[in-house]
Amino acid sequence: MNTTTRYDVIIIGCGEAGIFAGYELKKLRPELRVLVLDQGEDIYSRRCPIVAGKVDRCINCPVCATMCGFGGAGAFSDGKFNFTTAFGGWLTDYMPAGEVMDLIRYVDSVNVRFGATTECYSTDSPAARALEKRALEHDLHLLQAQCKHLGTENNLKILERLYEYLRERIDFRFRAAVQHIDQVGEGYRLTLAGGETLDCAALVAAPGRSGAEWFAGECKRLGIHLINNQVDIGVRVELPAKVFEHITDVVYESKLVYRTKQYGDSVRTFCMNPYGHVVAENVEGINTVNGHSYSDPALRSENTNFALLVSNKFTEPFNEPYRYGKHIASLSNMLAGGVLVQRFGDLVKGIRTNAHRLSQSYTRPTLTAAVPGDLSLALPKRQLDDIIEMIYALDKLAPGTANYDTLLYGAEVKFYSSRIELSNELETPMRNFFAIGDGAGTTRGLAQAGASGIKVARVIAERL
Repeated sequence: MNTTTRYDVIIIGCGEAGIFAGYELKKLRPELRVLVLDQGEDIYSRRCPIVAGKVDRCINCPVCATMCGFGGAGAFSDGKFNFTTAFGGWLTDYMPAGEVMDLIRYVDSVNVRFGATTECYSTDSPAARALEKRALEHDLHLLQAQCKHLGTENNLKILERLYEYLRERIDFRFRAAVQHIDQVGEGYRLTLAGGETLDCAALVAAPGRSGAEWFAGECKRLGIHLINNQVDIGVRVELPAKVFEHITDVVYESKLVYRTKQYGDSVRTFCMNPYGHVVAENVEGINTVNGHSYSDPALRSENTNFALLVSNKFTEPFNEPYRYGKHIASLSNMLAGGVLVQRFGDLVKGIRTNAHRLSQSYTRPTLTAAVPGDLSLALPKRQLDDIIEMIYALDKLAPGTANYDTLLYGAEVKFYSSRIELSNELETPMRNFFAIGDGAGTTRGLAQAGASGIKVARVIAERL
């Protein structure tokens, strides 16, 4: 006969939002019994077969080690921490910008305690202001934000130290996928994949990007209203680092936004990785592309990579942005068996890049497992037209961006969950049931994800 174990608080998801929720709860209320669940592994056991050198391309592991486990999808990122409310999430929809910035600075102070650098790229230097002016001359809008680069390898070390600290204070259950959430009395009951049940007085859902679709389904089942979020679809650009050096040396993470003349769509640069590496990642069986960069000069490449994303907002009856994004990404998977790569010049001329043409490229791909192909057969025409126009606009600010051998990897899709109805305390209409982080559609980056975790931890600490 199954017995149900009861906790004061259960946190679903062990990414940035879940980690900081657990950290702050135990700091404020050490007597509370807190459990954190994740379908992945602890920080030491997360091993991607590609990174380990066992395979040369994604083999669709049942649970992706790159996306799931302690640290979430951000564990293997290059750790860009942005001090801003201008991008990185929508927390200002729920609370004043000043409060959000205070939460972000607090998250940073915790990271510093566990080994993060104190050095930041300033946005107030004469060089940064001059860069902003030059961008405006070409109708490109530079979103200024103080940025801290942790580095892929240092980001992992910070998470390892956090894990060692928290495991002495919090119960963790890894390889523990939640199937269902149910309300029982004034609390909640979780049913795990194996049938085990767990009860709690307060529930925090921090499902992350890999759990966003599951969480949206549970919210529908519980009768919680979903609000459509945007879908961002695009490519990852890779080119010689020298092309963007005059930008990345000044601001490192340059967020450049452009409104296309043809359609009036918004296109932006995202996740810029100077001297970085393009990597593949698996989101529930779909291979997409991302980028990393290291702080150690010995681990750097000669290229810079960044995403170009087209933002699309849909109206009713459309209500499945996550599924739409997965469908677009699956087309490139169908064509290439994984990530597809094409030279910019071939794309413009309507020529499919093949292995021979790629071998002639002066820009050498850092993701060697990417398969040469034709992006026009995978991405919708409108998004592809927007991307091409944006590349020509960037070429005016960074000459060489539109070179024939600039590489485009596809598809890069940002799977934002349908945002659910939340209060100013990030609480669902069901009392003491909170939703935070990227998987809940409230954030899209390390800084605001961590901030959302701190926010709900303080609310719960006062209530229980």
